Amino acid sequence: MLAADLGDVLWRKSTYSGQGGDCIEVADLLTALGVGGSWRKSSFSGAQSECVEVADGVTDVVPVRDSKDPGGPALLFAADAWASFLAGVKSGEFPTD
Repeated sequence: MLAADLGDVLWRKSTYSGQGGDCIEVADLLTALGVGGSWRKSSFSGAQSECVEVADGVTDVVPVRDSKDPGGPALLFAADAWASFLAGVKSGEFPTD
């Protein structure tokens, strides 16, 4: 899915790279996927600001980020993997202490 879209993606290198040409670059995939201001946190979070946020409206993947660092990295999970994770959370599969 993503390989076909990477040609039009905005690539950037670390600000620590200086002027050297041998750098690893990262792609702004969230922009390519159309993720902008569509982030939301769980309704169970209340007024807390330290939450996991997900972006809606993206096909096949679920973007997830830390609300404390909205400009930071986001993880992309396959939609079926995210659904399985949520089902496990809701069924108490993961310990809470």
